[in-house]
Amino acid sequence: MANTETALKEAMAVIDGAVGVALVDYTSGMALGTIGGGKHLDLNVAAAGNTDVVRAKLRAMEMLGLQDEIEDILITLGGQYHLIRLLKARGGNGLFLYLALDNKRANLAMARHQLRKIEAELEV
Repeated sequence: MANTETALKEAMAVIDGAVGVALVDYTSGMALGTIGGGKHLDLNVAAAGNTDVVRAKLRAMEMLGLQDEIEDILITLGGQYHLIRLLKARGGNGLFLYLALDNKRANLAMARHQLRKIEAELEV
C-alpha cells in the first residue's frame, strides 16, 4: 500500500511524459497532494478546474439515467493529454487522480495502465 506522496512520486517516475500529477477531492476541489507542474501548469488551479469537469460529467450521466461508473476522462490539447481517473479503491470515494502528460513523450495506453496500478496500490 502506498500513501499519497509515494503514489504521486511513482506516477512521475514510471509514466513516460508525465508533467504533473495530483490527488484531488472533487467534493471540495482541493488538491490533497501534487507533484510536478510548473509555471505553465498550476496543479492547484487544474485541480479546481477539473473538479468542475468531473461534476459536470457525473450530472450528465445522472440526467441520462446511465447506471455506470466513470473510469477515465481524457482531455486532449495541442501539446498535452490530461487524464482524470476517479478512484474506486479503499476510501477513494470523492477523489480522483489528475495526470498531465506531454503528448510527444507519452504513451496514453501505458499511462492509463500505470495509473490503474497506482490507484490499486494507493491507501487514502
